[in-house]
Amino acid sequence: MWEKELTVASEAAKKAGKILNETFGRVHHIMKKGEIDLVTEADLNSEKAILTVLSEAFPKDNILSEETGNQDHLSQRTWLVDPLDGTTNFAHGFPFYCVSIALEVDQELMVGVVYNPYMNELFQAIRGQGATLNGKPIHTSQTSSISEALLGTGFPYDIHQRSEGVLDLFRRMVLVAQGVRRAGSAALDLCYVAAGRLDGFWEQSLKPWDTAAGCVILLEAGGRLSTYNGGAYDPYKNTIVGSNPFIYDEMMHIIRQANSQ
Repeated sequence: MWEKELTVASEAAKKAGKILNETFGRVHHIMKKGEIDLVTEADLNSEKAILTVLSEAFPKDNILSEETGNQDHLSQRTWLVDPLDGTTNFAHGFPFYCVSIALEVDQELMVGVVYNPYMNELFQAIRGQGATLNGKPIHTSQTSSISEALLGTGFPYDIHQRSEGVLDLFRRMVLVAQGVRRAGSAALDLCYVAAGRLDGFWEQSLKPWDTAAGCVILLEAGGRLSTYNGGAYDPYKNTIVGSNPFIYDEMMHIIRQANSQ
């Protein structure tokens, strides 16, 4: 079940990744969607390749993608597509970017694929069947204390307008964790938690295509996932906390402390 969907999504991600790698370091056209929200020709060409593969294989499915928007065929199946997560990194020649593709069926995330073409790392998961990296099973870390944890986070595009709360939470995490990284791709951050490279991750104001695939992969790797208030997470929520099973409660305690101020 869902093997065809996983195979097609992986094929689409690899085709898009090839386009990204061919363009990396040679970006000619950078456009602004917001003050610090960029889009390049690589985003658009990558998305076109993905949509072509998905539409040919599943012509009746809906597709929600970052640049093209919503293609609604009134289906219960929706593909959530980010053709280039980490556009700012990409535009600056910083090699931390990926393609993210997920399938949502009846409001349940069933398939997730995240491909880092620069490193040739393909993260995959099917709901209920575990998660893999280049075909090998992955699992979250065994780190049991936030004081020994390496965490990941990101900042919202409107941070210049509302920095106080974001930076307060960042400060609190920095003061208790072993380290905090802000690498610039939420999809990869979630996969890094799934693979045990990071122990936890938090962020706010992400879009559905940013987190959908990474959420499937993290949960199937044994991780925990919620909103800042501890509620069930889905990719349409405004806040996300993901971690291994052991430091989740400590992360939530710090978030609640910050939100109570």
